[in-house]
Amino acid sequence: MVGALGVALLCSAGLSAPAQAQARAQASDPERETASARPLVDDGLALTPPMGFNNWNSTHCRAEFDEEMVKSIADIFVEKGLKDAGYEYVNLDDCWALPQRNADGKLVPDPVRFPNGIKAVADYVHAKGLKFGIYTSAGTKTCNSAGFPGGLGHEESDAQQFADWGVDYLKYDNCNNQGVDAKQRYIKMRDALRAAAETTGRPIVYSICEWGQNKPWEWAADVGHLWRTTGDISDNWGSMLGIMKQNLPLAPYAGPGRWNDPDMLEVGNGGMTDTEYRTHFSMWSIMAAPLLIGSDLREATDATYEILGNEEVIAVDQDPLGKQGEVVSSEGGRWVVSKEMKDGSRAVALFNESSSAQRIATTAEAVGLPESDAYSVRDLWQHKSYNSAGTLSATVPAHGTVMLRVAADGKWAQYPPAVETAVEGGQFVQAGAATALTTKVTDLGRTPALKASVALSGPSGWTVRATSATSAVVLPTGKSLSTGWQVKAPAGAAPGAYDLTLRTSYRSPTGTRVAATLPLTVRVVVAPPSGTTALSSLDWLSAANGWGPAEKDTSNGESAAGDGTPITINGTVFAKGLGVHAESAVEYYLGGKCSTLTTQVGVDDEEGTEGSVAFEVWADGVKAASTGVLTNADAAQALTADVSGAEVVRLVVTDGGDGVTSDHGDWAGPELTCS
Repeated sequence: MVGALGVALLCSAGLSAPAQAQARAQASDPERETASARPLVDDGLALTPPMGFNNWNSTHCRAEFDEEMVKSIADIFVEKGLKDAGYEYVNLDDCWALPQRNADGKLVPDPVRFPNGIKAVADYVHAKGLKFGIYTSAGTKTCNSAGFPGGLGHEESDAQQFADWGVDYLKYDNCNNQGVDAKQRYIKMRDALRAAAETTGRPIVYSICEWGQNKPWEWAADVGHLWRTTGDISDNWGSMLGIMKQNLPLAPYAGPGRWNDPDMLEVGNGGMTDTEYRTHFSMWSIMAAPLLIGSDLREATDATYEILGNEEVIAVDQDPLGKQGEVVSSEGGRWVVSKEMKDGSRAVALFNESSSAQRIATTAEAVGLPESDAYSVRDLWQHKSYNSAGTLSATVPAHGTVMLRVAADGKWAQYPPAVETAVEGGQFVQAGAATALTTKVTDLGRTPALKASVALSGPSGWTVRATSATSAVVLPTGKSLSTGWQVKAPAGAAPGAYDLTLRTSYRSPTGTRVAATLPLTVRVVVAPPSGTTALSSLDWLSAANGWGPAEKDTSNGESAAGDGTPITINGTVFAKGLGVHAESAVEYYLGGKCSTLTTQVGVDDEEGTEGSVAFEVWADGVKAASTGVLTNADAAQALTADVSGAEVVRLVVTDGGDGVTSDHGDWAGPELTCS
């Protein structure tokens, strides 16, 4: 497709082959296929994934969470067109109540936060044509340390109170559960909600927030309408990525009225780039996940509204067939996910997990479409349509996603041919030295691309010169215009990322002109010094982390930067190293100068007896070393990787197989030996 581009770098794979095979086997089960077409909780609720707002990700329990905020969100839903786009639930999270019930055992709204009570807020939301949601926990108290009352042992009373207030949606958390069986606790509230609905005529969407600890996808389809599959999300790339990977294999369990919930959206909260937020929104939509906005819309940027309001992507999430997208491939962090749509088309996500641009390719046949002379291809972020002879391909920016809707509908001839722009080489440049790269413009369409041309420019002070032809009279199907370029950063250019601009243009046989202006990110880099160097003394190329930022020479700590403690594994303290949290990936530029990476690895003591992780070292996309699963019971393990000739080394920490909670991993004393 004509789309964003950059330069390719292989990285670690996504789903394991066994996980993909299991998901495909489950998805092809005829009984499961039949079941997916109907809800098991047959009450007409949540036949598509719920869409709305929840305050927790943006406010937590801070004072700005109050009646004024909630009403403002309802107003914004209407004023900004979010209601028309499908968002309907305005939900409260924790901290809305007083810490103590009243003498009758009833929940009491906080009179400071909600001076007019909960029913008044629900009435305000309903008056806007929206629905209202609330929160409690399937325990004696909720999750906040202030100790707000939970629903355990009060299910009938609380459910009736919620229904009387006009609640339409309940998020039921899992804290302070006293060890009571999860199924028992969540079924008890289900029955209470049903009883309250019978007396009030108000059915309530039931969101089971059990964190995936007891595999609710296996038992909750006749208990609630959606169930959390993971721990809490946080506003960073590593957290979002790890949660996505846990949720993707569960596609066979989703369907109308029963959804896998990978937690609320972080779009707009500031911890990721807009490119990463588009990926977040795209992948949640292709996974048929609930779309609950988690940012304070009173302060949202235009870019945030553009992402949240993309009705073509929302239509993928809300498709009435109710299928969750399935992984077609994920090698090297180049993901292809396909979702069957009710009209027979396929939504396709080309997602790039890595920190450099990647060419990601598949075919219409591979994503489940029948054989056809050509296909209509709609780019859901560009809002443009093309024709394809069958190849679906794009060079996707780092952490980006190209989202397509592909159909064998016979309408393809009215659209211009799809043209892919790819880049080979040139992702790393040395200040003052010329670097070669090649751009390739390829016609993927059934019809020819006419008068194709390409131009490349750089920042002020950079020299960019073509070394071969920059135009072609015609590009038939499958043919390319390859152009060589010489790029030179000025002497003294500081290390870091720089954007070049690539412009392409062509015409369809009917005369339609197609033009695109695309950023190409290159990095000015400095190779490590000769000898043995502590890795933590070097600047990394990128660092993705599952909880807060990756830390140098301390443990991961909590979510804030610089809040770690000395790196400690099974009682042994290390002065140097990297403290991370799964899922994590840290990359360093080696420039082909280094031979060996040595390190100790293990789970940091700061999480007590919790945490299990595995460590991997990748050299230019090839796994150079790895461990098995390590826990807090294990001493630091030595790990040595041959990185001879590699341009980039990637240090990966993955979940040990039991979820990412408390997965604090340490690269203790890592050193590079270079020439």
